[in-house]
Amino acid sequence: MFYLSDAELDKLLLDDIAYGDLTTRALGFGRQAGKMTLCRQKAGRVSGVAIAARLLQKLGLEVVIQEQDGTDVNAETVLLTAFGQAENLHQGWKVAQNVLEWCSGVAQYMAQMLASAHEINPLVQIACTRKSIPGTKSLAIAAVIDGGGILHRAGTAESVLLFANHRHFYAQPDDWAAMVTRLKYAAPEKKIIVEADNIEEAFAALAAQADIVQLDKFTPEEFALVLAKQQILAPMSLLSAAGGVTLLNIAEYVRAGAQLLVTSAPYYASPADIKVKLKPV
Repeated sequence: MFYLSDAELDKLLLDDIAYGDLTTRALGFGRQAGKMTLCRQKAGRVSGVAIAARLLQKLGLEVVIQEQDGTDVNAETVLLTAFGQAENLHQGWKVAQNVLEWCSGVAQYMAQMLASAHEINPLVQIACTRKSIPGTKSLAIAAVIDGGGILHRAGTAESVLLFANHRHFYAQPDDWAAMVTRLKYAAPEKKIIVEADNIEEAFAALAAQADIVQLDKFTPEEFALVLAKQQILAPMSLLSAAGGVTLLNIAEYVRAGAQLLVTSAPYYASPADIKVKLKPV
C-alpha cells in the first residue's frame, strides 16, 4: 500500500465537501444511521480501495475492506462497506467512488497491456512515465503498481535520463561518450538512460555504452533494426521502446524484441464503473 498524507486526503475531500452536503442538510436526515457499499460493476483489476477506506474513515465512518488492491474480481463484487451517520456517508460517497473508478481504470489498462505483452514474452516489463494527469500523481503511482507495472521515474532526482534538451547545453553536444562517462562518474549508483530521437542517435548512444537507450517514437520495425545493431555495439545495454506505446500496438513492439516499454497511456484509460448504494440501517 502507498501512503498518502492527511493533507492529500483532506484536499480530495475538501474539493467536494468543504461546506457539507446541502441536500442531506435540507432534508434533515443527516443523523440517521446508514450503510454504504461500493462494488465493481464489471470484472477486472481493483485499485484505490485502501485510499478510499482512509477517506471514509476521516469522516468518522466505520469501514470494512472486502477486496484488496491489485487483485482481479468478478462483476458486481463489493469492494468495501462503510457504516455511520447518513450525512457522513453522503459526504464520502462521491470522493471514494471517484478514487476507485479512476485508480481501477488505470490499473485495469496496465493489467491488460501486460497480459497482451506476456502472451508473447512473459519477461516483458512495462514502466509508466511521470507524465500523469496533474494533481493525480500519488493515486497514479499506486494504480500503476496495482496493475502490475513499474515506474519509469517518479521524479527527476531519482534517476538519470539524458534528453536532447540536456545535450543542447553541454559544451560538446555531439560527444555522447563524454556525457555518458561523466554521468556514470557523477551518479555511480544509477543506470544511465539516454533518449534517442532517431536511428543515428540510437547508434551513438549505444557506442557510448549507455546502460539503457530509450527509443522515442520509433516504429516496431525501427526498434528491431536498432536491436540487431545493439547486440554488436553494446551487448550489455538495454533498449526501451517509448512514445506512443498503447494497448493497441504493444504486441507489435514485443514481437520486435522490446523487453522494456515506457508509456503514459494507462493514465488516460476509461474509469471503471463503481456502483454505490446507500440505505438506512
